[in-house]
Amino acid sequence: MGTLTLDEVSQHKTARSCWVIIRNTVYDVTDFLPDHPGGSRSILRFAGKDATTDFEGIHPPGTLEERLPESAKLGTVDINGGRGTASDENEEEDAKLAAEPEDMLNIADIEDHASRTLSKKAWAYYFSASDDMRTKIHNNTIFNLVLFRPRVFRDITAVDTTARMLGIKTSLPVFVSPAALARLAHPDGEKAIARACGKQGILQMISNNASLRYPDIVSARVSNEQPFAFQLYVQNERARSEKQLRDVVKAGCKAVVLTLDAPTPGKREMDERRAREEARASGHVDDGEALSANSGRGKGTEGGVGRALFQGTAGDLVWDDLNWLRKQLPDDIKIVLKGLQTVEDVVLATQQVDKTTGKALVDAVLLSNHGGRALEGSSPPLLILEELRTYAPDVFQSLEVYIDGGIRRGTDVVKALCLGATQVGIGRPALMSLAGGFGEAGVSRVIQILREEIATAMRLLGAITIDQLGPQYVNTSQLDAILGPSPQAAAAAAIFKAKL
Repeated sequence: MGTLTLDEVSQHKTARSCWVIIRNTVYDVTDFLPDHPGGSRSILRFAGKDATTDFEGIHPPGTLEERLPESAKLGTVDINGGRGTASDENEEEDAKLAAEPEDMLNIADIEDHASRTLSKKAWAYYFSASDDMRTKIHNNTIFNLVLFRPRVFRDITAVDTTARMLGIKTSLPVFVSPAALARLAHPDGEKAIARACGKQGILQMISNNASLRYPDIVSARVSNEQPFAFQLYVQNERARSEKQLRDVVKAGCKAVVLTLDAPTPGKREMDERRAREEARASGHVDDGEALSANSGRGKGTEGGVGRALFQGTAGDLVWDDLNWLRKQLPDDIKIVLKGLQTVEDVVLATQQVDKTTGKALVDAVLLSNHGGRALEGSSPPLLILEELRTYAPDVFQSLEVYIDGGIRRGTDVVKALCLGATQVGIGRPALMSLAGGFGEAGVSRVIQILREEIATAMRLLGAITIDQLGPQYVNTSQLDAILGPSPQAAAAAAIFKAKL
């Protein structure tokens, strides 16, 4: 390999000859263009230029070595420390917006800081949701419909926020939900989240689409006892998922979280619009191509980062596939179903048994609508939780029930716990807390904020342990008015009771 000039590299910017720079190394990716999972245009946008920042934001280390032959590595280039990507234009502005994690008083502050320091690409991916984003908004605002019923003359001098999840002890009834592409916000990405979760004593569910490989993330654990769960999107090529699970088991895993609420990507217009503008600016897409991609018929990332991540995801899963999943895992690894949104499906989850042993297949369910990023108009998880408590309260004795989506305050967590949730997940707050150079300290700050707010809410309610929280502490009349009668839920609950 030799040394190449920027002028030499810039001459190779077409599909006939496409070179890119990553970490000062020049790669010839021409032959790889047709095989790129995200489509050729996502690479051509950086043809003849430096792609380091965008590449590293969404690809784990080792991707180049795995996908490209050694002959594709052409040499090095001196770019004088510049990366030549749009996201680097924010660096000077980031310095002006310097702040410390301790300056963040709540999650709204974290989000505001992220909005001013993240690249446009990262912000569009993290913040976006389906269609008009009403479901995402409703996920949060519905918590306002649950009111507290505080008790007095209680000794609240010592409050204990410890909880349990899948047989492990956690310092809070809070976990980090699967959240993809953390390196769009910080170079340490999911490793920073792992370290913060380990030090703060909560569980991290690692995304199937993490920007670092699962074993690399787990290697950042602060102790050998730190638990992790792995989110699984089953692939059309089952062999790929089976290999993925073998790697996860080898690295260490408490549970596999099978994601069901997004068998196909939702229409995330903010993400798609950003991608179309970027593609058009690069000169590698015309209006017709962009519209085709945005409607789901095109190839590449002009449909947005979110749409590209779903390529290859299986859309044919049925309940019997749980037996396939169980066979891939040792007996001590739990199965969590993420994305259940009706009483009927939760009841069905309790009825799934291993065809060989007769043991229950599902250990927990995570009520979720994918953070409002899948089906616009789907019910907020808190409403699903209340429906479950109303029609099938015995289900809570059969498996653990979690929720995520819309959590912005410790009081939100406490309300969910009062309605029967075992644990509550946060996704976007963990990603956004990495921004502006915060990294691990930002994630720790988010967890600390929730810890303080949960403890304060418990004291003011008159409860000093998580186990004491229950429906006696909340007024759900406004929530129940929205819920209304549900013959389907009632019928499912009747079937569940009959089988007890």
